[in-house]
Amino acid sequence: MVGDEDAIAAVLNRLRRAQGQLAGVISMIEQGRDCKDVVTQLAAVSRALDKAGFKIVATGLRECLTGEAADGQEPMSEAELEKLFLALA
Repeated sequence: MVGDEDAIAAVLNRLRRAQGQLAGVISMIEQGRDCKDVVTQLAAVSRALDKAGFKIVATGLRECLTGEAADGQEPMSEAELEKLFLALA
């Protein structure tokens, strides 16, 4: 992922937050915590990962459409973009 430093920092913060939440879920399961509490926290982890994924797609969309990626790849086709979006759905 290349580009906007602020967007990259935001994605990394979201992923770190999700990592911490996931560690919390694992700890909750190990402690035998209530199922409702575990599922609530697991849903929060899922939302955090979804938000990070959507931010990555939104930030990288210009690169995908114009082919301005640092690795010199060709622009993505419409079908490839659709597949990328559906992977997060």
